[in-house]
Amino acid sequence: MSLRLVPVTYTTAAGFNQMWHRTHEKAPPGHKFSLGVANDLDVLVGVAIVGRPVAREFDDGLTLEVNRAATDGTRNANSMLYGAAARAAQALGFGKVITYNQDGESGASLRAAGYHAVAERKARPGWDMPGRPRENRASDNVGRLLWERVVNDCARAWEAPSRPDDAERSGAMPPALWEVPAS
Repeated sequence: MSLRLVPVTYTTAAGFNQMWHRTHEKAPPGHKFSLGVANDLDVLVGVAIVGRPVAREFDDGLTLEVNRAATDGTRNANSMLYGAAARAAQALGFGKVITYNQDGESGASLRAAGYHAVAERKARPGWDMPGRPRENRASDNVGRLLWERVVNDCARAWEAPSRPDDAERSGAMPPALWEVPAS
């Protein structure tokens, strides 16, 4: 059976994730984009939800994280999703894509899609702290591996230039995009 990439909305991806993800049935609160994989019968067999990195240290404006990838078990669907997420990130000008898998998972889909394991994250008892109470999750007390795929070595964050003062503008300067022409 052949597979093909399909666009999916966040709502569709979140619903599929809730039905099929083994450990994180709750979708992340938002995304940059989501994508899906369908089979010959136009049945959705997998989704990926790609967004900003959860860890603040990686949220540099150049890095995306595959926050969720879920399939119904169809062979090669996961690799196809991870590869497509990386190609989309590259096309959008991002520098790299990261994701995690849990101890005990082989990482075969990630390796097949060109990702490399870069760090081991030890298991922690949970995220509940006196100053910031949180509910425990099924993934607490489970170690993880951080994977990355560099998609654009020369990516740089772009900052919008500030608007020049009226005194700095000359008559020779073309009007800026935000200016309304005088009538």
